[in-house]
Amino acid sequence: MSYTLHKPKTFRLQRSELAVPGSNPTMIEKAIETNVDFVFLDLEDAVSPDEKVVARSNIIQALNDLDWKAAGKTVSIRINGLDTHYMYRDVVDIVEQAGEHLDTVLVPKVGVPGDLYTVEVMLSQIEAAKGYKHQIGVEALIETALGMANVEAIASSGGRLETLHFGVADYAASNRARTTNIGGLNPNYPGDQWHFAISRMVVACRAYGLRAIDGPFGDFNDPDGYNDAAKRGAALGIEGKWAIHPSQIDLANQAFSPSDAELTKANRMLEALEQAAREGKGAAQLDGRMIDAASARMAQNVVEVGKVIASR
Repeated sequence: MSYTLHKPKTFRLQRSELAVPGSNPTMIEKAIETNVDFVFLDLEDAVSPDEKVVARSNIIQALNDLDWKAAGKTVSIRINGLDTHYMYRDVVDIVEQAGEHLDTVLVPKVGVPGDLYTVEVMLSQIEAAKGYKHQIGVEALIETALGMANVEAIASSGGRLETLHFGVADYAASNRARTTNIGGLNPNYPGDQWHFAISRMVVACRAYGLRAIDGPFGDFNDPDGYNDAAKRGAALGIEGKWAIHPSQIDLANQAFSPSDAELTKANRMLEALEQAAREGKGAAQLDGRMIDAASARMAQNVVEVGKVIASR
């Protein structure tokens, strides 16, 4: 193990993340009643230019009037991009008027670490001026060629950054990928065309202690396709996925929760290795297979997630 280690940032259960347009108060009110872990109230792509101002107002009211904590929800806002004139008012208006109820800010189309620095400076000044007792976290959407080219630098930028999200649609557009399919497989590609990008982002996250979240799956009438995409992400180390429709929430929760069989096996592995250690052995056998310290670390990951889910 390297002497250089980056400990995991603030842990938040983020198996499912519901995207909710800030311009739709009805959808916001319904979101808090769902079984989702995480909600982001959107000011960016899901909101037309004519509705940006009213969306801010709706979000401020929702943050102040709805008890997200009592509902067991982590709540975030997706601000507009730094290349727009909407972004600064998104941060100033919402954080000044409702920041005490806000957990994180999701920054879209992050291309370089300086994009996050800009948002962090604004958050620090507002928090100090308002006397907030908690620090608002920052999350970054990796959804451009520039962002993926700089993903390691972005992940290592420190500060408030907790999470990287993979934004497949804008990423495809940025790379001029010949597809109009959001998050699904392309029949013209022999495999999963997003495998490399997701894997690279996950590695950057794990190297620097961040959470790794997969983005949307556009066809909410294809639960099997969503489930397959979630399982592919989980196999690479993704720990949660967006839901663009309430029907996708339970699919995400299930895909990113260890099954009873997985929990049983993980606990058996830990018990077998503990017994081996008492006998002075560094490895053990379980069900005809060798297990060792690396097996223990994998098993511990499963057990820890299971404990957090059970505690809810």
